Amino acid sequence: MKRLTVFILTACFSIGTILPQKAVTLKECYDKAALRNSIAGEIDIYNSIWLLRDENISKNWLPTLDINGSFVYNSSVIDLGSSLGSIPIPGIADAIKPLPHEQYRITFDVNQVFYAGGAFKNARAVEKANLGVSEKQTETDLYKIKDQVNNYYFRLLLIIRQKELLSGYHEVIIKKILAMQSALENGMITKPDLDVLSSERIRLEQQLNENDIRKISLVKVLSDITGIPLDTSATLILPAVSDNLPDSLSRPELQLFDLRKDQLSAGIRLTASKRLPKAFGFATVGYGNPPGNNFFRDEFASYYILGAGIKWNLFDWNKTKNEKGVLILQQNIIEARKSDLSENLNRLLESKKAEIESLKSLVKSDNELIEIRKRITASAESQYDNGTLTATDYLNELNSEREAVINHEIHSINLAMAKIEYLNISGNEIE
Repeated sequence: MKRLTVFILTACFSIGTILPQKAVTLKECYDKAALRNSIAGEIDIYNSIWLLRDENISKNWLPTLDINGSFVYNSSVIDLGSSLGSIPIPGIADAIKPLPHEQYRITFDVNQVFYAGGAFKNARAVEKANLGVSEKQTETDLYKIKDQVNNYYFRLLLIIRQKELLSGYHEVIIKKILAMQSALENGMITKPDLDVLSSERIRLEQQLNENDIRKISLVKVLSDITGIPLDTSATLILPAVSDNLPDSLSRPELQLFDLRKDQLSAGIRLTASKRLPKAFGFATVGYGNPPGNNFFRDEFASYYILGAGIKWNLFDWNKTKNEKGVLILQQNIIEARKSDLSENLNRLLESKKAEIESLKSLVKSDNELIEIRKRITASAESQYDNGTLTATDYLNELNSEREAVINHEIHSINLAMAKIEYLNISGNEIE
């Protein structure tokens, strides 16, 4: 039974160790971080707002239905009886009663717009432009998250790679210490030689422990930002970016400027449509005393009115012209800001290009330096094994090789990060 239990546990452990670790890409972190951010849901909200406003504007073509009621008391009214009393017709003055002082009226009014001079169409265009601006503003705010993700992603990537290298050198030191312990027992070396490597082992273990602490912290932060359930066994993929970097700018901020200009253009068209004529029809069904305009009928009765009209503001004291002028000036401001941003982004791209070229040169020279340091370390190890070199001198050469390898990894990761930052500055997406 014990053997069976041990076998099962061993098998489970083996299966767990051979299961592939979770591989995470930078693009995946971008997408997850954007979805996790609270402002990501604003796009759907803005779309819902636009649908409601667009529906309201469309309903301007539908007739308006109103119920109105009024009571009016006139202190002075026309008295035709007294005015006609001088006519020599018997009883005419008594036959014509004076108009009532009170007027009671309740009406059901219908108004229908037939032609609005394009005002409703242009109002819908303005709302559509507002939607585009709001959505692009949200996209611009989400774009800033990429810099935050880059910071933690590449720092964690560097920590992971450093640990791999430190672990490799730690294994080399352990093997050397085991071999030296045997040599010490046989009297072939002295205790100080073993102490040199033992102190190096302790130093490496301290670095590995510090590395683990920093890794745990970075994994937690990156997991919180992206919402991806990461742990210390996760594998981060180093982005592979081509050396042929684009020169074009596609930043969402620049697109936002264009959309704001379109928004103002739609506002100019809407303002111009206010000066065009508008045609409408109306109908009124009422009940009152006197009924309608029949002032000679002093009783409650129903009535109706039908009609049509046209309205055209021929002169508005240049108010429309001034409003259009304001919108045009605002367009000029936006164009100037877009130009300034484009110039700043191009300067950043030039600076980033220089950084990329510098890192590429460092990576190339790192490869040459590593080959040389490996040969030097191999020669030092041979001399140490033959007793012609001290442990301290051998360790110095080994540390020089390790430093060259670690610098190469730092430069390689920084090069990849610089390329990604270049793409983010230009507004182009990574593959």
